[in-house]
Amino acid sequence: MKRNSLSVENKIVQLSGAVKQPKLGFYSSLNQTHTHTVHLDWGSLPHHVVLRIFQYLPLLDQARASSLCRRWNEVFHIPDLWRKFEFELNQSATSYFKSTHPDLIQQIIKKHSAHLQYVSFKVDSSVESAEAACGILSQLVNCSIQTLGLISTAKPSFMNVSESHFVSALTVVFINSKSLSSIKIEDTPVDDPSLKILVANNSDTLRLLKMSNCPHVSSDGILCVADHCQGLRELTLNYYILTDELLLALSSETHVNLEHLRIDVVSENPGQIKFHAIKKHSWDALIKHSPSVNVVMYFFLCEEEFEMFFKEETPVTHLYFGCSVSKVVLGRIGLNCPRLTELVVCASGLQPLDNELICVAEHCTNLTALGLSECEVSCSAFVEFVRLCGRRLTQLSIMEEVLIPDEDYSLDEIHTEVSKYLGRVWFPDVMPLW
Repeated sequence: MKRNSLSVENKIVQLSGAVKQPKLGFYSSLNQTHTHTVHLDWGSLPHHVVLRIFQYLPLLDQARASSLCRRWNEVFHIPDLWRKFEFELNQSATSYFKSTHPDLIQQIIKKHSAHLQYVSFKVDSSVESAEAACGILSQLVNCSIQTLGLISTAKPSFMNVSESHFVSALTVVFINSKSLSSIKIEDTPVDDPSLKILVANNSDTLRLLKMSNCPHVSSDGILCVADHCQGLRELTLNYYILTDELLLALSSETHVNLEHLRIDVVSENPGQIKFHAIKKHSWDALIKHSPSVNVVMYFFLCEEEFEMFFKEETPVTHLYFGCSVSKVVLGRIGLNCPRLTELVVCASGLQPLDNELICVAEHCTNLTALGLSECEVSCSAFVEFVRLCGRRLTQLSIMEEVLIPDEDYSLDEIHTEVSKYLGRVWFPDVMPLW
């Protein structure tokens, strides 16, 4: 049997004369048995059908299927199949993902680099993997990439690569793509000059830029992006490069409405950094220009480092506290964050947060989600919080150990009261015992 003419004889339908058949003209007079044989030639399937099959297959299975016949091999090299690719690079035998074969990498660079549009690099914690990713980037001279992502699965290995080597490889893509719309280069040694090259070649197309934890980028570099990339809709950065000038640039009349602004507030040297304050009029200008923008803030600070935050009205919509946060700060949030829709507190002191939580419920009328762990709230205060928020609370994730029984409610009783105010069954989360 020929490889490219796989024939299957099946679907033998016997139409007996004893079975009444529908009237189909003169064919209805036939009472003899008919046998229909269907020949399925896989090699004759249309390209678009084979392409659809390939899109459901892992890369290795695509390569195997391409050897079935000439037509399938042609489909394997159709540009549509190579528009999206993730390079997986690792040096460790214990890594949980397999590394992309070097021969395949070279084939992509030689035959398909011009077709790549959505590219990501997933690297392990080794410097060798990050350097290999830079080596591939430096060869993408004929690309037209629209989305680029550099992902470190463990520690930020790109930070251990020579800055000049990384920047040189990255700017190859910045210069040659001309149509970059989405870039995720967090935890990398990207710098201000490379951002200027990005802007010079992709200012009309850039829509999303995620570059948190990039220590070589200054406020001037990100301001350059905001000034020239008028279509920028999503931005992620560290607080230390957030300035009044940047917010005003994002609020200019020529700039499109910003949709998502994520700010990571991280202290590399706890207790040694004094954070600056953003003026209220700068926040007001941003909200006036982009009234629907989500302002997301992640905090990883010690309690004493919150002094400059939330003293004035802040238009934050999503707040996540990964380290301890004081009662004083939570009290400010209730009074000065009227746009807040989600609040997650992963740790606090030993004092109950009763008054602070009720203050949030009373003043943050847009709040729809709350998450609490490693802190304390009395059962009565929590029930009052839920009563004030009512059914607008669509997400409520509270660890059971957070809730402190009091004279009004026990842990066995609280779920009934909370469920009544939410309009659905609710139970606190329980830490599994393995």
